Amino acid sequence: MTSTPVQTHQFDSHDPVAIHQFLSTTYDPKLRVQSRNGYQLSHHGVDAGPFAIATTRQNSHLDIDASTLGGLVVGSTRSARVDRACDGSADRFGPGDVFLVTRPGRPCTVRWQPGEVELCVLDLSVLAQVATTAPARRPGPIRFTDLGPASAALARQWRDTTSFVSAVVLNSPAASTRPLVIGNAARMLAAAALTVFPNTAFTEPTAVDRHDASSATLRRAITFLEEHADQDISAADIADAARVSVRAVQLAFRRHLGTTPMAYLRRIRLDRAHHDLVRADPRQETVSAIASRWGFASHSRFTARYHASYGVPPRETLHA
Repeated sequence: MTSTPVQTHQFDSHDPVAIHQFLSTTYDPKLRVQSRNGYQLSHHGVDAGPFAIATTRQNSHLDIDASTLGGLVVGSTRSARVDRACDGSADRFGPGDVFLVTRPGRPCTVRWQPGEVELCVLDLSVLAQVATTAPARRPGPIRFTDLGPASAALARQWRDTTSFVSAVVLNSPAASTRPLVIGNAARMLAAAALTVFPNTAFTEPTAVDRHDASSATLRRAITFLEEHADQDISAADIADAARVSVRAVQLAFRRHLGTTPMAYLRRIRLDRAHHDLVRADPRQETVSAIASRWGFASHSRFTARYHASYGVPPRETLHA
């Protein structure tokens, strides 16, 4: 399994030209930024490939025009107030608010008052890995029907998700270089975005899906999982291998095994981690490194799951 490079970005400047160049390179090549006065902007972020998370602070009143933002951009205000206009609507956000900056591919204008915001940029292709639209074999792109969260509780869920990804995944040297961990984190963010913001994702199985949720489908899916557990695979990949829709393969696992495809995959990976722990030299390997290798970002969660399955903590297996 190859490593996934996670790039860290640190930027701090008083130079408007340098700031504009940095923001244009990072977010939108056609970005326009205007300020009434001189200002300072500091930016700390990580780019994991399928997603990036950054915290940005500035001390002036900025007017920003964006037209070609890449991916799905979710904003969360920490101390700033932000006015955003797009698609004929205008909204104001304060500390603690969560919002979509704009619909993918649509222009927007933002007035950003002094303070700090967090931005998460998610590759649109990841959305299709966790959900689909209309009940068809080849559905169209998912559209967001509202730029605000469906509820305050869901806004908190988004903040909790990004906090977990930043703290457990991106700040862990063992986890942040593992493709399985990064892929899981990307899909976690995608699933959260689809839960938090109203959209056209379709999740209920159709009559065709129910017909396709057969034991033969289950066998094809399990074979694929067993052969590709060391790779970064999604529910969409499993469905493609089983030659059915995402909903059908999910229903097949629920109907015949009472679980989900991804939960079954985690069980396979836990078993592979167990075998690695049994064979490993404790002078050269650690529990965290082995857990990360198999996609488990949180050491505490891996330990709890391992203990529940094998009756001993993973450290005991490693040092046996």
